[in-house]
Amino acid sequence: MIQGVNQRLKPFVILSSFVLLAALAVSSGSQVVSGQGSQPFSPAPYRVGERLTYNVSFSNFVSAAHIELLVAGRGNFFGRDAIQLKGHIETTGMVNAALFAVNNDYITYIDPVSGTPFRGQQILRAASRTSDTSADFNQPAGVAALLPQRTGEFSGNYDFLSAIYRVRALPLTPGSTYFMSVRDGNVHYEIELGVTGNEAIKTNVGSFNTIVCRLRIKNNSQINGYGIKIYFSDDQRHVPVLITARHSAGEIRAELAGSEFVATPPVPPTPGPTPTAITPVTDPQRVITPPGRNGTAPAGGADSSSDTSGALGELPFKVGEQLNYQVFLPNITLPAATANFQVRARSKYFDHDGLLFTLSAQTSNALQALFVANDVVTSYVDPKTLLPFHTEFSFNEGRRRFASKLAINQDYGSAVTEKGDRIEIPVGTHDYLSFFYALRTFSLAPPRRSAISILVNNKPKTLLITAIRKENVQLGKQTIPAIQISLTTDDADSDKYQLRAWISDDSRRLPLRLTAVTQLGPLRADLAIIPVTRQ
Repeated sequence: MIQGVNQRLKPFVILSSFVLLAALAVSSGSQVVSGQGSQPFSPAPYRVGERLTYNVSFSNFVSAAHIELLVAGRGNFFGRDAIQLKGHIETTGMVNAALFAVNNDYITYIDPVSGTPFRGQQILRAASRTSDTSADFNQPAGVAALLPQRTGEFSGNYDFLSAIYRVRALPLTPGSTYFMSVRDGNVHYEIELGVTGNEAIKTNVGSFNTIVCRLRIKNNSQINGYGIKIYFSDDQRHVPVLITARHSAGEIRAELAGSEFVATPPVPPTPGPTPTAITPVTDPQRVITPPGRNGTAPAGGADSSSDTSGALGELPFKVGEQLNYQVFLPNITLPAATANFQVRARSKYFDHDGLLFTLSAQTSNALQALFVANDVVTSYVDPKTLLPFHTEFSFNEGRRRFASKLAINQDYGSAVTEKGDRIEIPVGTHDYLSFFYALRTFSLAPPRRSAISILVNNKPKTLLITAIRKENVQLGKQTIPAIQISLTTDDADSDKYQLRAWISDDSRRLPLRLTAVTQLGPLRADLAIIPVTRQ
């Protein structure tokens, strides 16, 4: 079902890529034409510091994506006077987990006199793979760029980010029609933007008098059937206030959530380094790659005596971190079990740059008369996304013995067992252990709600993480500020196990306490070693 919706939504995603910076190529061309000769150019949309943010809703998903547009600065870029534009689009919540995993950045450098771009860059992130491409447009600068090649035609090519601002710089007079020829590789779109009238629009940030435009694509009845409309503010800035489309799976709305002018840092003479999800720290830690279970390095791994860098950027944990938990059950004074989580090493595993997580859990003497367990989970994850590419389980619980290995391909949405069985999974699926660490990187400001895909008994499930409230947790003699969260699934009985967690409200985001309802009764796991100073 999800896969079918995914495919049906794809045409609109391609189209909204133009309007909302989704994911079409930087190396594209466009022209804007009307029947009124060369078009005026307004500098109002290019004011440095303008930041526009949008919330995208889809069907019953109130928040499906987040979009940001920024006029980042004006200065000397690549040896010429230019304005730097930035765009970011990221899907959120269940849409990110089950439909589209999008987390893209766009940067375009334009001529400040004409609005035409001369260089563009896009960073597209998909699961464990990131692509970074750039393109030069080789266009004239200054007044020369304003000279039309023929009556009513813009000189030069546009990418999607610069085209959005160039449309805003048009007069958008009622009855006018503007045409854009947009290419993405071998795909060609003839886009028509017609100004149909005016309408008052109410949004979460206020009411606006708007100019209503209809967007169509020549010879594409499917996309034209969506009835796409764009509402620009009826002022000099022509801010896109609202974009709507009617899809068979539900209405899609991109609504202005914020409009402000922010202070921007001084721009360097050349662009800074490519933005990445994680910034490396300055004091890398030396670690030793642990041997495999048979005393040798894992397949494709480095020799166990080699040193590697343990730098993990701005993650809330470092190589060598060890968290020990005591597990309590009702009517048993002593801990019934212990659990140990470790960040072991960063090295090359199974031909991947990877980070090794381990979990070992075992029952104590207080419970062994009733139940004996000794479980080990090993997860090899991408250091940037924390998504697993190889997972191993070894469960010894009473008379039950279970061992399994999974090779996970996040780019293609599949996991393969050691027996060769293939499991279809959403791109961006976690295992138990990778989720434990990824959770610590989430934004948990109440009442924020997030969703991920997680493998449970070799089946993908949607796990919903809801930040409930901030409160103090008492562990031993320490009182620690924490954020309580609930963990529920998309099953009919979504809160069957009443999973709750308390995450420290500091930079380390330590899971302080975990509770659940089990067959043995209410269970509580408390962190046994607490840092003395709050970070």
